[in-house]
Amino acid sequence: MATPQAVDYSRIFGVHDSLQMVWVLNGNSLITTPFNNNVSPVSLDLMTCMDKEFHDAGKGNPVYLGIKNNHLCLFCAEIQGQPTLQLKEKNIMDVHNKKKAQKPFLFFHNKEGSTSTFQSVSYPDWFIATSKIAGQPVILTKERGKDYITNFYLEPQD
Repeated sequence: MATPQAVDYSRIFGVHDSLQMVWVLNGNSLITTPFNNNVSPVSLDLMTCMDKEFHDAGKGNPVYLGIKNNHLCLFCAEIQGQPTLQLKEKNIMDVHNKKKAQKPFLFFHNKEGSTSTFQSVSYPDWFIATSKIAGQPVILTKERGKDYITNFYLEPQD
């Protein structure tokens, strides 16, 4: 399993969880579905943030996450008092090329064994997560290891 390096280009990965659920686009949302030959999972575009402020935080490699070939980026916003994972129509290179880090779009990527986690920079201790039930949205949660899966397998596609 390759880990993104602190370089100025993106790395493309397929993503799935321990239940072999993959992420798919459903309109402007990401949902999970069991992998099979009739499913077109998204490819995750990981780009390391070059703003040095976040490299010494000790929480992981700061990355932007985009959906390859869709000009969509994952970002975090507060909706009704709750940190929420959303997709924003934006080219990942536009986010990456800003001199100052774009915190709502930034995640700390950590390796835990053969899996990866993504913690929101804007909302510490909130992680990208999937439900154990197919068809549910990809969300943010503080509840690691309970009802949601926060560890993902990344398969290099580049």
